[in-house]
Amino acid sequence: MHYYIITGASRGLGKALTQAILAEANTKVIGVSRHATIEHDRYHHQPLDLSDSIAVENNLAKVFGQWPDAESVTLINNAAVLGEIGYLGEQPNEHFTFVFTVNTVVPAMFMNTFLSAYASYQVPRTILNISSGAAQRPVDGWSAYCASKAALEMLTLTAQKEQDLRGSGIRVRALSPGVIDTTMQEQIRSTDAQQFSEAPRFAELHAEGKLQNAEEVAGKVVRWILDTNSKESDVILHITDLS
Repeated sequence: MHYYIITGASRGLGKALTQAILAEANTKVIGVSRHATIEHDRYHHQPLDLSDSIAVENNLAKVFGQWPDAESVTLINNAAVLGEIGYLGEQPNEHFTFVFTVNTVVPAMFMNTFLSAYASYQVPRTILNISSGAAQRPVDGWSAYCASKAALEMLTLTAQKEQDLRGSGIRVRALSPGVIDTTMQEQIRSTDAQQFSEAPRFAELHAEGKLQNAEEVAGKVVRWILDTNSKESDVILHITDLS
């Protein structure tokens, strides 16, 4: 059995990834999110509010099981929040705690637990962190999102270096999936340009039908995961890097 742990599995790219994986034979998905939106005999939903790091810590054992029949194990840190769009100096301080907890702290906890739980496994093991182009450039109104995704990418780079030094064979990558038609994009398009100068550009992408379909992106990601012989040298990937 090929085991997958996916955060944010209830909607958007996370749901599309879950459905694409379950369409493959001999797979099981542990989906972590607040609400269950998928019913399948090989899907297990673990309800968790990923903005509550204490609750996450107390429930990690329910997510990371021991699977003697595992042919591979994969963690996809997909869940993320943009938070309220607005400039620094015009935000409540708790906004930063919320965004960094979901986008950086909890993914780090999941990575740490995954690497510990499956260190002795002699099967392909992959950690895929879903990042963003915003990790690589400043976007006004998105300070917490940009910074939290940049931190996630550095976590990815560091984890891969450590696993290479240990010779574990574990593959750790961060992937920017591009602009996908999700509820996050709806929030972005509806933002006042005074809080986010690029709002008109995102509205134009939607109007011109240039947003990617979540199912198409998920298909590319799943094909990449299944290619356990993939030897790309870059740890930080963009969706266009995946064949």
